[in-house]
Amino acid sequence: MTPVGHCYTNVRTRFLAETTSGRRYMSFTDIDLARLLIALAVLLLAAHGVGAIFARFKQPPAIGEIVGGILLGPSALGAAFPDVQRWIFPATGSSAAAVGAVYQLGLLLLMFAAGAEMRRLLQRNAVRTVALIASFGLVLPFAAGIGLVAALGVSNFIGTASNKAALTLVFGMAVAVTSIPVISRIMHDVGLLGTRFSRIVLSVAVVEDIVLYVILAVAIGLVQASGNEAFGIPTALNIHTVAQNSIYHTVVAVLFLGLALTVGGRIYKALIAMRANTLARRSPVAFQLIWMLAVSAGALALGLVPLYGAFVAGITVGIANDGEIVRERNVLAGISFGLFIPIYFAIIGIRLDLIHHFDILFFLGFLAFACVAKAASVYLGARISRENKFMSATLAIAMNARGGPGIVLASTAYAAGIINQTFFVSLVMLSIVTSLAAGSWLERVADKLAGSERLPQQEAAEATSLLVTRSTGSGPMSGHESEPAP
Repeated sequence: MTPVGHCYTNVRTRFLAETTSGRRYMSFTDIDLARLLIALAVLLLAAHGVGAIFARFKQPPAIGEIVGGILLGPSALGAAFPDVQRWIFPATGSSAAAVGAVYQLGLLLLMFAAGAEMRRLLQRNAVRTVALIASFGLVLPFAAGIGLVAALGVSNFIGTASNKAALTLVFGMAVAVTSIPVISRIMHDVGLLGTRFSRIVLSVAVVEDIVLYVILAVAIGLVQASGNEAFGIPTALNIHTVAQNSIYHTVVAVLFLGLALTVGGRIYKALIAMRANTLARRSPVAFQLIWMLAVSAGALALGLVPLYGAFVAGITVGIANDGEIVRERNVLAGISFGLFIPIYFAIIGIRLDLIHHFDILFFLGFLAFACVAKAASVYLGARISRENKFMSATLAIAMNARGGPGIVLASTAYAAGIINQTFFVSLVMLSIVTSLAAGSWLERVADKLAGSERLPQQEAAEATSLLVTRSTGSGPMSGHESEPAP
């Protein structure tokens, strides 16, 4: 009789894979499983451990999760013990593919959570100030970024996709973006949530994040439509020129978002209420996951990036805002921010090779340019809206925190081949440094800002909601910001 242990060691889970020569079966061996389990455990330990340290010092936990990943990457563990680092995190193979799948799920769940919080973070107060700051704070830095990349050329930044139009869009948004989760978490820690200042910042950040993900969807669409493996409606319509891609993806991304804002919530609630929908009654969390995956797949079929679909799916769930849906979303968020999203941010840190791909001189110059362009634009918009100098300056510094959205922009553009690794490292470091700087400044001026009129306690708690409370390290963009987060 064959011993049980012997039987176990010869068990292999087999996955069907496609090659150019036809079908074959890929083995997921015991050593692959060991690597996967160890990698996930180490990633979670580093992400939550360092994230908790950052939270203790009132810094964004999402940044701590990235730093935890840096410690496991080529800049630390790889430099000291390269064989150990390569064994735990191999570049290829079954375990690497499995970790990559967790990474992708983390990104989708982060975007879903960010979208779900958009409705409750958007405030209707201080409309004039919000409109002017959002307009100046987006258009001017975006134009400045486009001007800078035109002046410097693309050779030092462009990725394997060699798409100049997509690179230009990413470069512009890298200068203009602001993080909702990071800045909201900072304001929560220093006691500013509920003030007029926080309402302005969060309202502007919501507008900027929506524009970011529309532009990112267009940029990724430009790359996907020109790739050899492109599929979906753009391929069926034979859309291939830059002009055609730009028009198509812009129109489709805006229409996709418009449908979500107008009828998406009603469609979601109608599906839940259907008597035939036994899944929604048996496991509402599973139905929310299926909804997210279905909308993400629909976005992909339209030629849009899946993370944009997840973001839009979250918006529809946020609009369908009743008590039961919120409770189930909180359950899903607990799973997401406990496992998938911290791993996503930790893997971002692992990808940062600060030894071989960190151009310190370029980074310092880009940091100064991006901060000045963003701060000057926000300050100008605030002053035109008749805010005083102190409020305008503080808004300018706070809106410079790029956090989770900046990291999502960098990681997605790098994965799509829009930017190279050197520029990817600079963009992530830009998000880290600006988030820490904003946190330090707001902690210094919190007492002065706290004199502003506050919202009632219940309204303030509702405005912060899940995106803030989950960003403590068990939670976003990781976003902690979605870094999402959102």
